[in-house]
This record gives sequence, structure tokens and C-alpha cells, in this order.
Amino acid sequence: MSEILTRDEIFKNVELEHRIFNEGITIGDDVLRRIDFDNTYLEQIYGQFNMNHTNYKETKLPESFRTASGFRFRVCFDPGSQEFSITEEDGKYFLNQRGKELFEIFFEKKPKWYDKKTSDGKYMARVCQYIGPSKISVSYSNECALQDKGLDCLFCNINATKKNFGELQGLEMKNPRQIAETVKAAYAEGFRHFNITGGFIPERREVEYYIDVAEAIREETGLDNFEGQVVIGAPLDLDVIDKYRDAGYRSISTNMEIWDKNIFKTICPGKEQLCGGRDNWVRVLEREVEVFGRGNVRSTFVAGIEPKSSLLEGIEYLTGIGVMAAPSQWNPNPGSALEGHRAPSAEWFYDLTLKTYAFYRKNGLTHLDYYNSMNGEDTVCDYLYNADGDILPWERELYPGLVKNAA
Repeated sequence: MSEILTRDEIFKNVELEHRIFNEGITIGDDVLRRIDFDNTYLEQIYGQFNMNHTNYKETKLPESFRTASGFRFRVCFDPGSQEFSITEEDGKYFLNQRGKELFEIFFEKKPKWYDKKTSDGKYMARVCQYIGPSKISVSYSNECALQDKGLDCLFCNINATKKNFGELQGLEMKNPRQIAETVKAAYAEGFRHFNITGGFIPERREVEYYIDVAEAIREETGLDNFEGQVVIGAPLDLDVIDKYRDAGYRSISTNMEIWDKNIFKTICPGKEQLCGGRDNWVRVLEREVEVFGRGNVRSTFVAGIEPKSSLLEGIEYLTGIGVMAAPSQWNPNPGSALEGHRAPSAEWFYDLTLKTYAFYRKNGLTHLDYYNSMNGEDTVCDYLYNADGDILPWERELYPGLVKNAA
């Protein structure tokens, strides 16, 4: 990869990213079996969700790929896709749209710590996952207790994913020591940011577990500030939020998923009934900004279920108080209650992304704020910040053309 990423290419690829995620990509089994996952390339690991269009188990799947200029695309696999495909020729791989070759692609390589084991013999790749060149994320639990009460969020497939892939991929509850040892190994390789999330568990157990993880990371790494982000359900006791900051986490996320009050009740019944109702989720986010500061709080939304006008109302309000309101493109996930439904068009999502990014800029939320609060890296909004010249210091050498144009 040696080409220079341009501003025009960023906007073109942001739109293409939405289209690829919407339509899915087909890759032949013969091609998949020639990808060297054992030694070189990053495979999909379903620590929490399966974001493909189907439960595919025949071979491993690539996590993502890049263009020659470094733009990263997620792989959303769909063996029935008529729009996009990946083919191989003489050891090179290409993205095709309706049979026409678009460009050569380069699968994301796995970090060295993926092949290391914790002191109790667990492969570190099964403890934490790569979510970008400097970020890792752990789903400490790959199940959600809301299922037992019949209160699952309707878009969610966490429990179905555990059923389909938990044993196959060796995924289970992670203990604090496993997490801490993996964080230490990743940080030694140059990673710098850690996110922890999981399924719904009782509030008291959640805060105790997260504190134990923070203590283990500090003990293992020797770092007081390990650049950690914690993802929590909305607590009924707002004083709990201070405990996460005091434990050493630097940012926090409480994911509302839906803004509209009535749709929230229907789509997220457990979050409505067990967490003080939709208005309490808003109060929690407001309190989190007071405790962690502007730009250090995130709330993810499953975009495409409620009207765009409603979602943008929520994004405008939350970004105005300093919350990174992050619309995640909805894929009607296999195993969820909404499996078989259709998401809006790629154009719908592209427009939403541009409008969301405009709210970030309007409300003074910088690329560093976005980086600190997001459970991901090299996302579409990362590239939009780069296009405007707001490039993270440690990434400036990766985008010389953008730096030059911004200057």
C-alpha cells in the first residue's frame, strides 16, 4: 500500500463503505481457504455480535481490508450478494461490483499478540480483539441476561451469536487477569486504547467487575492511565458513574440505541423496564458528561430503525452537551428478532453520516474526542475528520497528502 489518500477518495469510499455494508460481499469458499489466517491475516471473531448477513461457519472470514491508499472497509459477508464480491488472481485480491473489478484490496493483518496466550492458556485473540491500529476491545461477556426475562433488544443477536459461535471460537466469560495480560501484550506492541463492553448484567455486579478489571490492568501494566473506556447500562444510582472514573477509566459509553420515546419502549424493552426508562438514559448521559467531560462520553444508536428526523434530533441534542452520539449502520442481524427486515438504502446512511459529522464539528467535538470515545478506529467519521485536516498526531505520517492540503 503506497498510494496517497485524497480528500475526494475519502468521500467516495465513505459512500462505498455504506453500500458494501448494506449489500454484503460474497467470497467463494475456494478463495477464503487460500487466505492465510493462521499466520498473517485478521479473522472475524464474534466476541459479541455477528455483523454478517448470515451465520457462515465453513471457513474463517476476513475482518476487513484496505485500499492501496489505506482506506479500511469492514467485511460484511453475504454469500448471496449480487452487488459485491472479492476474487483472487495470482495471489492478489480484488473488490468487484456486479462483476466489474474496482480495485486491488489488502486484507488487514493481525497483530503479533493475537498468537500469544495468557498465563492460564487462553489465546489472547479470544480475550480482546483488534478494532484498529491502536485500539483493542474486549467483550467480557458474550451473552445478555435480558433474554431470560424475554426483554432482548429486538435488533440484537448477542445470544444467538454465542449459540452459533461461542463453542466454535472458544469464546466465554473473561476474567480480569486474562484481560490485563492481553492489554499488556497489546500495549507493548504499540496499542494505546482499551474498550470493555458486554451483555446486560445486574448493575451492582457490573461496576464491581469493571473495577476489578481496571485494578488488574494497572497492576499488570504499571499504568495509572491506561486509556480505558467502559460501556455500561444506565444505572439507577447516578453516583455509580463516579466509581468508574475513580477506578481509572477515562471515557464512558451508555448506548441508548433509539432516541424516539415510543420506539425505544418497543425496540429496547429491557432498557426501558429495568433502567429507569428512556428519560433516565438521557439523565445518565448528562451526568457522565459532568463526571468525564465533553468528548469523553459516547452513546451509540442503531440507525435505520427509527425515522431519520427523530434520530437527528437526538444526535443534535447529545452532541450539543458534549456526547459523541454515534449512529451505527443497522444490519438486520441473523438471530435477532428483526432478522429478515430490510435496512434503509446506502444513500440514507451516507446522508445521516454527513449530517452527524456536521453536528460534531458545529459543537466543537474534535477528532481526538471522537477517538477517545469510540469503540472503533478508521471508521467513516475518522476519515471525514482526516479530510478536514483534523488528523491525529500519531497518524499524520500516514496521510501526507491530507496534511499538505490542510496546511
